[in-house]
Amino acid sequence: MREKISLFANLKSDFAAGLVVFLVALPLCLGIAMASGAPLFSGILSGIVGGIVVGYLSQSHVSVSGPAAGLTAIVLVAITDLGAFEVFLTAVVLAGLIQIVLGFIQAGTISNYFPSNVIEGMLAGIGAIIFLKQVPKALGSDVEIGSGLAIFTDLIASFGDVKPGVIIITAVSLAILIAWEKISALKKLKLLPGALVAVIAGTLLNELFILSGSDLAATSNYLVSLPVPTSVEEFQGMISLPSFGAITNPDVWIAAITIAVVASIESLLNLEASIRIDPFKRYASANRELKAQGIGNMVCGLIGGLPLTTVIVRTSTNINAGGKSKMSAIIHGILLVACVLSIPLILNKIPLATLAAVLLLIGYKLAKPAVFKHFWEKGKYQFIPFIVTFIAVVFADLLKGVALGMIISILFILRGNIKRAYFFRKEEYESGDLIRIDLAQEVSFLNKAAIKLTLNHLPENSRVVIDASDTVYIAHDILSLIQEFKEFTAPEKGIEVVLTGFKDAYRIDNDTKDDSLNRVIVEHDISSSAIKNGSTSHKEVISELINDK
Repeated sequence: MREKISLFANLKSDFAAGLVVFLVALPLCLGIAMASGAPLFSGILSGIVGGIVVGYLSQSHVSVSGPAAGLTAIVLVAITDLGAFEVFLTAVVLAGLIQIVLGFIQAGTISNYFPSNVIEGMLAGIGAIIFLKQVPKALGSDVEIGSGLAIFTDLIASFGDVKPGVIIITAVSLAILIAWEKISALKKLKLLPGALVAVIAGTLLNELFILSGSDLAATSNYLVSLPVPTSVEEFQGMISLPSFGAITNPDVWIAAITIAVVASIESLLNLEASIRIDPFKRYASANRELKAQGIGNMVCGLIGGLPLTTVIVRTSTNINAGGKSKMSAIIHGILLVACVLSIPLILNKIPLATLAAVLLLIGYKLAKPAVFKHFWEKGKYQFIPFIVTFIAVVFADLLKGVALGMIISILFILRGNIKRAYFFRKEEYESGDLIRIDLAQEVSFLNKAAIKLTLNHLPENSRVVIDASDTVYIAHDILSLIQEFKEFTAPEKGIEVVLTGFKDAYRIDNDTKDDSLNRVIVEHDISSSAIKNGSTSHKEVISELINDK
């Protein structure tokens, strides 16, 4: 059984990570609200709910939710079509209700069918977008990076309008971030993550420019801009409530269904991605995530917030800053509440250039050249869906990129997926169960859900032999699934995993002990002719197998 870990078990590292996520999330919440044509405060409210409510209800240890850039176009159109923000909030409440229903009918299982090359292509595409969009902020340019082929022209234009002071702040912040990762002595200062030190240093440097009267000082246009209420009435005026009188309007339901579907797909994609980049590869239920997101969106709609999803920018920031449990997401939400109530004037001194430096590094890590090299070496069946997904996410949008990558992946493996993925047999011996899983000739990512379900339901303290002797193709997803089961899940349940027959082209590393047992299994296959002829019993073979080991 898995031991339940207290939310406060890693409080030091989680608080530091939550603080960094808060600093990154704050301008994103404001920027997404502005791009959505919604009140700025609605973005902050969405970040608060995503951190505290969804953070607590979700099973994910590292994912962070909040207003999503992928929903901005949908939100902008919906607010315009519905005519009032209060009517739009009704659609957000209904969207949350739809997501809860999707969670109860087990719709989250769709996440098992996203192949790893498509997910990695999506992550690399998001990383490239993050990196490119931060370049103007890092240079002090007023140019906004657009979409499609306009990315190139906007990027070139941003270099023609720069501020030397902003560039200095960016350079200092980047130097601190890189040094914090490369210098071993600095790595030991876990309570002070590099991103937090960079933010403090960038802010102090700009204050020094201001005090000295230097032209290098970043002006208010290049600083964080958080609304500052001066009275209780102003604060109350920043909160909007839904207009439930519009619930019979068909347009409200159309907007609700659209938001629910798009937000659910994005959340499931980002949940799978967060599990991939989690150093501990911890499992999180997709159906529970849908319910958590649904409750979060209902709360957002009721208090005047934007619809939310799991967001990979915040999640990767959380992981890079050392977040180890969901407490870091909750802390980031609490800090958003605190900043709104008490310290907006201090936060408004943070240069956007410092936050841009943090995001530049995050974007690079998601789309670094090593990722492209990895899939290139895997061959065309892995690389083509990956690179097509990447290009489509960067130049179109996330959902179109993933859909295109999925279509290409399916076309590549459809003909080889006709046969059954594996054959399952269970025998009994004195210490428990001996289970054989014989993989078929071709095993694709479409078989991931069935194999994952089988592995997760194996009895405790059993021994499982996974045989790939007859297999000529195994998808990278299945190899990763088997590897993660062998290294993480199986030891927790007391299961011994033996891998045999895996060829060099897709070999999973075994230790010497396993290799020795593999040879014994090959020599004493419990389905061998000796058993069929009656000369050897199942018990004798299994007993010999155990003794040889």
